[in-house]
Amino acid sequence: MTKSPAQSPRSNAADWWRGAVIYQVYPRSFQDTDGDGIGDIKGLIERLPYIASLGVDAIWLSPFFTSPQADMGYDVSDYCDVDPMFGTLGDFGAMMKEAKRLGLKVIIDQVISHTSDQHPWFKESRASRDNPKADWYVWAAAKPDGTAPNNWLSVFGGPAWEWDGVRKQYYMHNFLASQPDLNFHNKAVQDAVLDAVRFWLDRGVDGFRLDTVNYYFHDKELRDNPPHVPDSEDAGLDAPDVNPYGMQSHLYDKTQPENIEFLKRFRALLDQYPDRTTVGEVGDGARSLKTVAAYTSGGDKLHMCYTFDLLGPDFTPSHIRHCVESFQKQVKDGWVCWAFSNHDVTRHVSRFVQQPQEREAVARLAISVLSALRGSICLYQGEELGLPEAELAFEDLRDPYGIRFWPAFKGRDGCRTPMVWEEGKSQAGFSTGKPWLPVAAEHQALSVDVQERNGGSVLPHYRATLAFRKSHPALIDGDMEFLATNEDVLAFIRSKGDDRLLFVFNLRRGPQEIGLPKGHGVREVFPMPGLTGSVVDGEIRLGPLDGICARLS
Repeated sequence: MTKSPAQSPRSNAADWWRGAVIYQVYPRSFQDTDGDGIGDIKGLIERLPYIASLGVDAIWLSPFFTSPQADMGYDVSDYCDVDPMFGTLGDFGAMMKEAKRLGLKVIIDQVISHTSDQHPWFKESRASRDNPKADWYVWAAAKPDGTAPNNWLSVFGGPAWEWDGVRKQYYMHNFLASQPDLNFHNKAVQDAVLDAVRFWLDRGVDGFRLDTVNYYFHDKELRDNPPHVPDSEDAGLDAPDVNPYGMQSHLYDKTQPENIEFLKRFRALLDQYPDRTTVGEVGDGARSLKTVAAYTSGGDKLHMCYTFDLLGPDFTPSHIRHCVESFQKQVKDGWVCWAFSNHDVTRHVSRFVQQPQEREAVARLAISVLSALRGSICLYQGEELGLPEAELAFEDLRDPYGIRFWPAFKGRDGCRTPMVWEEGKSQAGFSTGKPWLPVAAEHQALSVDVQERNGGSVLPHYRATLAFRKSHPALIDGDMEFLATNEDVLAFIRSKGDDRLLFVFNLRRGPQEIGLPKGHGVREVFPMPGLTGSVVDGEIRLGPLDGICARLS
């Protein structure tokens, strides 16, 4: 196993998160130590040295809280405990200790827009209309004809309302019917949520990834959403086109103005603890960047956000430039976290490739591009191996979203299959038992141990690229300026002080020759890992899916 790199000199700075590389761990699928086929915290502890060896700054843990697992842990029934399938609070403490020894920050998910219907809060709330928690969730009377209070839809299909026979009212759920939405208009709910956040702060976590951060508040008047006017800018950003959720303009069921004040309360709590951070998930269609601007401006709300802009199928210079420039134009004093993959989308190698044989080239180029962008970046477990999306049979699915919309939409299980550690071991070293999702056969040959032995594989390229990023301050928080090129080439300058780095990436499947930017001279060509471009007679020459990094004079 490769040794962990030395701790970054920035890792203890108050703004360590600015330009940080964050590695997302999906605990169910990372490492199982007890043979039940589900990853656990002890398994994470065992593999932390591997994560540190990548050269990342932090890990982000998807939910490990007590949950009936209807939505794989995003339905929380106890915010302040570890689900027994993952371990104990003692295991969590041991994990925190080992992470800090390795110089890794720890960010955990906070799923506070909704709870599980098995949460004690909801059980009390639904018991009557006059108990102390009766108003902790979003309840509403039926229309005179018995139908739902309005036309709001669930992201996971069907109405966003479920009838409850005890209260004889509907309750709101943006996702599964077993995930009732909390009523953030009630200050007691906000207080209870912040108490849960404080619980984890006191245990030393370094930050929070806020799930569906723009879903906390709803319109008090419960006004109907208007129909969505089709717009190429937001096509497929929040839901696949098989889902009627995209047929509405979500003006009233999320992204309400009251959320700003709650985010200020959240930030005020974090500011009581040194060097903590937040990253919010914003799914808001074409309005996402406007929402990010509102949520990250002023230094008194979120530290950074990410959107779904780079999580689609488009891996073109025009799209990447449009996303970054739109962010820079709209978000003046906020910060962004870029990612190509996570636990909710098809793995980017499968989204971006045109031919199977180009998988490794696309995997290498993608991390080179991502590492050169201005912002923090998030990597999803397995992408450093170049893993493609796993193909699963319907009977293997566990994702309720995929089961609901099969076969037009296969859901999210294809990116959630177990991590592959050792090619020759049963279940690729993930578990000694039957895993909760099958290990993809094509993944086994891409296992960590195989790539550790192959210096030309994707894994060492990731390590080298992240080390390159860390060694150049201009890439951490320097300025970024795009250059005019043809439609197949992405070119920009990253600069900090007198250091000016030119990056040119050829996303075309054929070679390219382009002239040097007017008014700029190349002092030296850097050997950025994996890039073989050159400068000959004043022209930049690039191979297919290749690039170049040069220091400008």
